Amino acid sequence: MARAGLTAQRLTQAGADLADEVGFDQVTVSALARHFDVKVASLYSHVKNSHDLKTRIALLALEELADRGTTALAGRAGKDALTALADVYRDYAHEHPGRYAAAQLRLTPEAAAASAGARHSQMTRAILRGYDLTEPDQTHAVRLLGSTFHGYISLEMGGSFSHSAPDTQETWTRILEALDTLLRNWPATPAPAPTP
Repeated sequence: MARAGLTAQRLTQAGADLADEVGFDQVTVSALARHFDVKVASLYSHVKNSHDLKTRIALLALEELADRGTTALAGRAGKDALTALADVYRDYAHEHPGRYAAAQLRLTPEAAAASAGARHSQMTRAILRGYDLTEPDQTHAVRLLGSTFHGYISLEMGGSFSHSAPDTQETWTRILEALDTLLRNWPATPAPAPTP
């Protein structure tokens, strides 16, 4: 018999907590049933399957990150805004490694449209307005920042930088300084090559 008070929202929150403890890949409906000491079947009235549960956790993580980002960016511009948003992602990854991994889950188009993913893009574009980038360079820069932030964080979380100096915080700071310099000196769009 299902424990009273179980809801899709409560299961999603518990799944997110479990992801932070054991890793996002290890989160399943069965693992959650063991956590609540209930039969697996009793959870299927709230979540369809493990993929549905993971999607819900991803949506929660994207929402939490967007809320933190919005708060961090308030009143900031330029390098200050760039650093604030980058630090939101990195800090969240260190505090909530399972949720951070969930935020990288590839969503269906329908789930993506209903997610806070668009808010993440809007926050990055808001930062880039301070650097006077126009399209298509703004989109190139959005991709650059996302790749750099998430690439560095993923490598750091995986222990890739733990065996050598300098400290990873020092490298992170230098990367953000380099990104600020690049954005302030964005290369001009090259002229198309002449046709032969």
